[in-house]
Amino acid sequence: EMLRALMEAGGRIVSREALLQRVWGYSNAGGLATRTVDQHIVRLRRKLRAEGNRIVTVRRLGYRLKTD
Repeated sequence: EMLRALMEAGGRIVSREALLQRVWGYSNAGGLATRTVDQHIVRLRRKLRAEGNRIVTVRRLGYRLKTD
């Protein structure tokens, strides 16, 4: 679901809060201090191997998927 969210964003930044809401169903994710998203991004990059480099961290904002 996380990869789908990044793909559907079409290269735009997806915030950690948006991912927490979409993937884990948190309704008020803005107040959560969690590294869950970050850890799952690491695992997703690992699973995608070389293509995992397309998931870009945008500091203090979230993540985006590089499009060609």
